[in-house]
Amino acid sequence: MALGAVKSLAGFLLLLNLCMFVIVGVIAGWALNNALDHTYSTGRRRTLPVGFYPLYFPMGNEATGFMIIFALIAAVVGAASCLSGLHHLRVWTAQSLASSTASSMTAWALTLLAMGLGCKEIHIGGRNTKLITLELFLIILCGTKLFYILLIHAGFFGGNYCSYQDTYVATTTTTAEPQKGRTHVASSV
Repeated sequence: MALGAVKSLAGFLLLLNLCMFVIVGVIAGWALNNALDHTYSTGRRRTLPVGFYPLYFPMGNEATGFMIIFALIAAVVGAASCLSGLHHLRVWTAQSLASSTASSMTAWALTLLAMGLGCKEIHIGGRNTKLITLELFLIILCGTKLFYILLIHAGFFGGNYCSYQDTYVATTTTTAEPQKGRTHVASSV
């Protein structure tokens, strides 16, 4: 696969992931806002040992609250990692690959955690269509984020067609041979 094709496919995946993370954040934010409005407007408050934490989620089941919180965190970190990925696409160096991969893998791990809680919510049952949509987006995001991480690594390890051009290393290394009469002193740096 040529370098241009890798960059264009990675750019498409980044924009798709960014849009999906925004949608996950909007749905999870709606659910949290609904829970906060319902908890404090009706006066219904649970104690921590009985209800896990002080928010009452009127929709969903026992796993809904945990999934909503982790989905919000995953959405924020995922959107930030997409911005880091856009910078990597613009620069396309080994240094930007490291930062983009680190943030992408962190976002992917948080999305996996939220997806696992979504799978638990699916297993328990009793949720509305917005939560079903949130679970679906989390499952799709886990796959597309993993594919993006593998794709940018394929661009790095792809051989002659997809290699990174690191200009800093190419300009600072010299292959000049020492002249006669001079001794070569090794640098400790």
